[in-house]
Amino acid sequence: MLTFAAMSRANKYVCIHGHFYQPPRENAWLETIEQQASARPYHDWNERINFECYAPNAAARILDEKGWIVKIRNNYNRISWNFGPTLLSWLEENDPDAYMLLQAADKRSQERFGGHGSAMAQVHSHLILPLCNYRDKVTQVAWGIRDFEHRFGRMPEGMWLAETAANTETLEVLAAQGIKFTVLAPRQAKAVRRLNAATKDGQAEWIPVNSETVDTRRPYWCLLPSGQRIALFFYHGGVAQEVAFNGLLNSGKGFARRMTSLFSDNNEPEMAHIATDGESYGHHHRYGEMALADALNQIEDQNLATLTNYGQYLELYPPTWEVQIHENSSWSCVHGVERWRSNCGCNAGTAGWHQRWRKPLRDALDWLRDQLAPMFERESERFLRDPWMARNDYIEVMLDRSEESVAAFLKKHTGRELSPLETVSVLRLLEIQRFAVLMYTSCGWFFDEISGLETNQILQYALRAMDYTYDVAGVDLRPEFTRRLSEAPSNVFPNGAESFLANVVPTRVTLERVAMHFAVASLFEEDPGSLNLFNYTAIVEFFERIEAGTPQFAAGRLRIRSVLSHAEKTFCFAVLYMGQQHIIGNISSTMTRSTYEEMFVKSSKAIKDAHIGEVIGHLQQYFGPEKFSLSSIFADEKRKIISDITENSLGAAASSFRTVFNENYQLMSALEEAKMPLPDTWRNIASFVLNVDLLDFFESFDAGDVRTLRRIADDLQRWGVKLSDEPAVLHAVEERVYHELEKINIDASSIPRVRWLVEVLGIVDNMGLKPRVWRSQNQFYLLTKGYRKGLWVFINADWQAAFEQLSERLKVRLK
Repeated sequence: MLTFAAMSRANKYVCIHGHFYQPPRENAWLETIEQQASARPYHDWNERINFECYAPNAAARILDEKGWIVKIRNNYNRISWNFGPTLLSWLEENDPDAYMLLQAADKRSQERFGGHGSAMAQVHSHLILPLCNYRDKVTQVAWGIRDFEHRFGRMPEGMWLAETAANTETLEVLAAQGIKFTVLAPRQAKAVRRLNAATKDGQAEWIPVNSETVDTRRPYWCLLPSGQRIALFFYHGGVAQEVAFNGLLNSGKGFARRMTSLFSDNNEPEMAHIATDGESYGHHHRYGEMALADALNQIEDQNLATLTNYGQYLELYPPTWEVQIHENSSWSCVHGVERWRSNCGCNAGTAGWHQRWRKPLRDALDWLRDQLAPMFERESERFLRDPWMARNDYIEVMLDRSEESVAAFLKKHTGRELSPLETVSVLRLLEIQRFAVLMYTSCGWFFDEISGLETNQILQYALRAMDYTYDVAGVDLRPEFTRRLSEAPSNVFPNGAESFLANVVPTRVTLERVAMHFAVASLFEEDPGSLNLFNYTAIVEFFERIEAGTPQFAAGRLRIRSVLSHAEKTFCFAVLYMGQQHIIGNISSTMTRSTYEEMFVKSSKAIKDAHIGEVIGHLQQYFGPEKFSLSSIFADEKRKIISDITENSLGAAASSFRTVFNENYQLMSALEEAKMPLPDTWRNIASFVLNVDLLDFFESFDAGDVRTLRRIADDLQRWGVKLSDEPAVLHAVEERVYHELEKINIDASSIPRVRWLVEVLGIVDNMGLKPRVWRSQNQFYLLTKGYRKGLWVFINADWQAAFEQLSERLKVRLK
């Protein structure tokens, strides 16, 4: 017979939800994230946070009492979670392994939780839905559902609302599209009452509640005016705050105890649950993913409660209470949704700054939206059966830009076959509406200043919509939009319009600028035809590059095509490189083929004859005075080219430094033995050489001689040289160790590589460096999984000793 305590625990459940999301960071024309210096040594913040959080949660380490890894678990199997669609798109392209582990986790959670997957959908572009018009609400939910189906192969049961922002109309839209539940903050609950309670008039009285008094351990029905209903879960705000801000993730066991302390001492079904930003588990709190894994293990192994997700709990224990919500409320603004439309006082904490710009910004975007909508209807009714239905279905093209996908979409939504120019017009019209939705992404208002990156991002979307409007309808909305932005005060610029003109307009990419980029980059690429042009393609009709010592000359004729709108244009170009950063380029979209050939014959002869002045004269004669330079190309390629030029220019200096270092090495050693001070000049030279050598050791193609690393480490210590870029060194160590581990096979041939890793990790540890080697630990854990299960054994003592030494360095239990 079960004791009362055992019976009560049988009805107690725990659910931990992670909201994983990053603001859009891509260039709105190229739709790729350009390098972000603040994320170094990673390329951008998505890459950095993925390494610290998203990927580690798919392979979280569980430690024994001595800090050794004994298990690796996919946290996503056992928690509830949602990922923003834009973040999932980034993961799919940039870390397909982590992306596939998410998909696998949703399938595994269906097996664990009675057919209910733990993945929730999200409103597509993270808009504050209560501030959207009805049409945009419908589109956001429709896009979110379809994106989820595309990635996880099933209809979502629940949907995460951006910032949990909700009102009745938002809930109506969710319910109308088949969403069964969502999760809200406790302060969003206004009043509750028991369903079917016996009273004199047949209905129980509403009981007012607040964030402290609402019972978060049960679900509630929200009965909607339309007759529909949706289940609402209100997470426990206190524990969520402790996870996010108060150090609860310092101990997995403490986390487990805190979650299960929420239960009452009765036999009633209860679910203790929280929701936080998923980035708490590894990015905001280092090793947070391990604390989460440990907490989940404690709850399961100690039988403290049953892990579940929202879908399963809703099926097991349908709501017996109903709830009213506070209209226009959210989890991150105590004033409701004012953070996204007024100077309410909620901000990121920059002292002395106001947010009076929020209302004028929203007003300007609302004005733009209301100009774009009738234009969209008017221009698209010639082609589309139902323009707004086509917009909702446009997610199919957003997910698959192939020619076949576009053709299938147009066949479904147009009444006839379109000409190529008509196809361009239709796609531009739909892109206008895509950008008209994206420009409301919540991050644009969340932070403190209108000139910040997040606000610049949404204004890029607005500019794209206006540019396409001018192309399609000949209507220029940009002057009036800019005037309206001038009414938004800034903490940095005179007003929002000045920031827009300085920070947003220069990021615009046209077909001509893409051609300019190709022209400059072609000077430095072995195969210019393989250049990645992101949202554009280049069809090269003719290209030739001529080298004449340092100077180079390249010319060509090519057609640039937009992947989004299928618009295309042909350009002729010629570009002259004169050394270092000195580049002169010319381009024309009107030059005839015969004129181009005449220009090329004259210019190529002049460059071969080393008559640079004549080349410049010919270019001016045929192209005119307008020129472009290195500044015309995309940011990442520009950095790459400048880096290559700088490295080449520094080559002679680096060689000289190394000569001085080698020739004076013995003398420097003698000074050190005599305890005499090392001249600052020599110390600086030693610092340069040793730092370069250390990075080269880990970044070289092949594993280097360990004696070289030991010598570098000894010299760094001997002469008190500090690392000039420790984050870059740590990143290089992490990558090298992981890639060497990937090459290990389960046979004796890998013994030298295993020993190399043991020695290298030992030297790195003695240097006081603490690389994040979780990927290497996971790789070694998987590599030796068969040994732990008794499926294979070491064939000799040397092999076993090498693996045991590596397991000690990585702190991974072999048995």
